[in-house]
Amino acid sequence: MAEVLVYVDHVDGAVRKPTLELLTLARRVGEPVAVALGGGAADTAATLAEHGAVKVLTHDASEYADYLVVPKVDALQAAYEAVSPAAVLVPSSAEGKEIAARLALRIGSGIITDAVDLEAGDEGPVATQSVFAASFTTKSRVSKGTPVITVKPNSAAVEAAPAAGAVEALAVTFSEKATGTKVTARTARESTGRPELTEAAIVVSGGRGVNGAENFAIIEALADSLGAAVGASRAAVDAGWYPHSNQVGQTGKSVSPQLYIASGISGAIQHRAGMQTSKTIVAVNKDAEAPIFDLVDYGVVGDLFDVVPQLTEEIKARKG
Repeated sequence: MAEVLVYVDHVDGAVRKPTLELLTLARRVGEPVAVALGGGAADTAATLAEHGAVKVLTHDASEYADYLVVPKVDALQAAYEAVSPAAVLVPSSAEGKEIAARLALRIGSGIITDAVDLEAGDEGPVATQSVFAASFTTKSRVSKGTPVITVKPNSAAVEAAPAAGAVEALAVTFSEKATGTKVTARTARESTGRPELTEAAIVVSGGRGVNGAENFAIIEALADSLGAAVGASRAAVDAGWYPHSNQVGQTGKSVSPQLYIASGISGAIQHRAGMQTSKTIVAVNKDAEAPIFDLVDYGVVGDLFDVVPQLTEEIKARKG
């Protein structure tokens, strides 16, 4: 069976969930070969093997931390040349999409971004995408070269599938451009204790109807009762009520959680484009004609200031 390269997103050896989802998808089209780079790369092997990686190619060098994406592209290209894979899968983060695009250009291959599913086809992997502001679903395959595909978080369930996970050192020669853009400083993001927005299984978002920054405490309380991430509509972000890093929508982040709760959000196409692929959508809005109700699985017509606190208390009560 052909091998499939999987780029590993990890933090000091702790593998992030989207990579485990990629391993699940990779097994549908071949044998996963993981590529782990930077500090702690070797520490990823046990987790990757548990989720189906037949091999783990590792390489550590200061360039991965000191410079932007080019060293990682150099390494992924080296892995591609060593393995000759049937496909290359990369998490669909901002960095992941840049790495994938640069790799596809170097190896002369087609690229598919923001896939939400992957299946084997007679002429290569077939990717499912949600396109045109999530108004259509398409199935595509790359017709030139080795497919390079980025996959959105929460597109597949993580499945354990123990494999050999043999660790092999990857030989990497950095290009002249690898040191062209240096990282001069890093500032740790303040932790809220909540899941990362794009990776969360549950997202609770607030919009214009929240009517003020101080009222987002209601949204946060519901999110915390569910162990969820907090999102916001563009209107709420533009008003300065919540950080832009939490914006869900076409000009913000795209999410695809198991459960999405929209409170005080009308459902403009800009917002829908960022959350329409959520598995189950619940909306709370006092306007019965709000466009969001055309999209939802469950809708509550009511004032969020009445509904959301009651929902929060009910969840807390049921959790004991």
